[in-house]
Formats: sequence, C-alpha cells, structure tokens
Amino acid sequence: MTALHDRLLAGFAQAFGGEPELVVRAPGRVNLIGEHTDYNDGFAMPVAIGQETRVAFRPGGTGLRVAALDFAEDDAFDSAAPQRAGGGWRDYVRGVVDELVRAGISVPPGQLAIAGSIAKGTGLSSSASLEVAVARVLLDAAGERMDPVSLALLAQRAECDFVGVRCGNLDQIASAATTRGHALLIDCRTLALRQIAMPADVAVMIVQSGVVRGLVDGEYNQRRQECERAARTLGVPALRDVDEGMLDEACGRLDDLAFLRARHVCGDNRRTREAARALASGDLVAMGALMRESHVSQGRDFGITVPHTDVLAALMNEAIGEDGGARQTGGGFGGAVVGLMRQDRVAAVREAVLAVYRTPAGDVPEICIEVPSDGAGPVG
Repeated sequence: MTALHDRLLAGFAQAFGGEPELVVRAPGRVNLIGEHTDYNDGFAMPVAIGQETRVAFRPGGTGLRVAALDFAEDDAFDSAAPQRAGGGWRDYVRGVVDELVRAGISVPPGQLAIAGSIAKGTGLSSSASLEVAVARVLLDAAGERMDPVSLALLAQRAECDFVGVRCGNLDQIASAATTRGHALLIDCRTLALRQIAMPADVAVMIVQSGVVRGLVDGEYNQRRQECERAARTLGVPALRDVDEGMLDEACGRLDDLAFLRARHVCGDNRRTREAARALASGDLVAMGALMRESHVSQGRDFGITVPHTDVLAALMNEAIGEDGGARQTGGGFGGAVVGLMRQDRVAAVREAVLAVYRTPAGDVPEICIEVPSDGAGPVG
C-alpha cells in the first residue's frame, strides 16, 4: 500500500483497537483553469491528484466516534440525528453526516479514522477530499449507492450549509468523478462532464507559495456576493449567462468593482472552454497563453492573487516558455501555483524555482509533479 495507508491503519488500531472493515480514498485536486466560475454556473477544468484523504470505518457500538489522526483529536456524536457545529475539522465530518441523514440515509454507528496527505490551506482542496471520502465510506457502510455527481453535490451542501463556505461544486466533483490520466471539463450548471485525455508528454507541476489561506476567514464568500450582485444588476440568473461582448455593452450599469468581478468570470468561462479544446489537441502554446491570461485576470479583476503567487507564477512562466503556462490555482489569497509543461522542461523549471523563490518564512517551496488520478473509491 502506501505510507498514508499504513499510518491510517496504525492510527485506527491505536484509537479503537483492531482493524477497520472499510477504507476509502478521495483525492485532492488542482484546477488547471476556470477559477471562481463554478458558483457562477460556469466552466472549470481540474485534475485529481495523488495527494488524498483516506478514511477507515468499522461499524458497531453507539453513535459515531471519529479520530482525526493529522490533528491528534477526536469527536463523538449521534450519527442518526441532525448535527450541531463542533468547530474546525469536526464540522466537515458532522456536515456530511447531517446531509446524509437529511437525505434519508441510515448512517450506521461505528468508529471512523481520518488521515490525509493534503496540507490545509494550500489550494488543493483538502476540505472537499475529506467530505467526499467521509460521504463515500458511510454510504458504503450503509449499503447505499450514489453516482459520483450526486455524492459530490451532497458534500458541497455540507460545506456550504454547515461549514459556511459558499463554495461551488468544482472541488467535490473533481474529487468524486475524475478519471486517471484525464482532466475533467465541468459544466457547473448542467453538470455535464467531459473527460479530456492528458497528452502523454505533459507534466503537471504544483508549487506551494507558502502563503496559507482560510476560505471561511477570508474573502471567498465576499467574492460570491459581488458576483451575485453583478448578475442581479444585469438581470441574469448567473454570470454564466453573460459573455464579454454583453458585459462591455452593459458596463455603464455596473459599478467599477462589479464590472471587474464579472469580467474575470466571463473571461475565465471563455478561456476554460478554449483550454479544453487546446488540451484535447495537445496545443500547449494555446493552453499556456490561456493560463497566463487567467492568472492576470485573477489579480487585476478578481483581486485574489497575492504578491508571492504573482512572483511565483511569473518565474514559472518564464522558465516554462511558450509551450505551457502557470497560474495561481484554487480559491485564492495564497496557496499553490500550477504549471503545465512538456516533460523535458520539468527539471529546468524546478531548478529555476528553487534558485530564486522563497516562501514568506524564507524556506524553499514544496514542489510536486502530479499524475491525474482516479476519483473517490474503495481501497483494497
């Protein structure tokens, strides 16, 4: 298995004794392009990554006992009842259980241990991975089945309604419905999915800026409110229904801030559709140009990049050259920068980053090369 799996089993044995009956994994994700478009009913194109959350479960006893091995903390509550907030990581677990109960699922009592390899606040969707893994293992334990998109939407509701981050559906769908070796083009309104095979000679590089962000405490919800206000002013259900031409014609009806927010969303919706075509045809020149444009728009129009991610993206783009590109990925205000490049550029890009970039703490950045992985499923 893996070191993560061994740590999970050892932690389960220490917390509860014996072995679990079920183990489920759910991956994190890196979003290649299409940022803050999901809650605007738009388009996004993530890939699932090898960093993941694993959850072990054994039925029995009364209520649900939970051990969060990465925090050395635990929780216990009635798994058959609507939930109350417990704070921190507990709310992600309790929120999922709450949604399962509301959906009429008889969540069995038992012991549940959680371990992950995704650092919180790094822009790789540790929260969605946790939610999807918990939902999947409890559904399996209850003998119930949901298709991946339905499972993802349940997990999304847990984060929106229970945790309080008014996220879109991108992260949860990416964790639940991706396919190994493919990027996933998501139509976040219709929920149509298109698996796009990644070219064999293309590498996905993720570099951590070292700027950790928190979406609940940050400005994520404010950005959503600003987008919704722009859509109301324009008289449309969501910014998905506005293209860049329409926006230019209507600019006098929007205040400056609303116009900028809408311009980013409209632009990234277009860029994501174009990027899907470019990636499918192996056109890394076009793909890289779109990624660079998206990073500029995230900063100029949406206000979610920070100086460290701007420096890192510029450094990576220079090292990659025209045949690929880099951009900040995730909810913003820090986190990671993703780069897409030919395999033969990986060593040079890594060397360029390590030679120049330092995190706010003065450390060399964490760099990983990811292979697009499968969505959530059982282990063993």
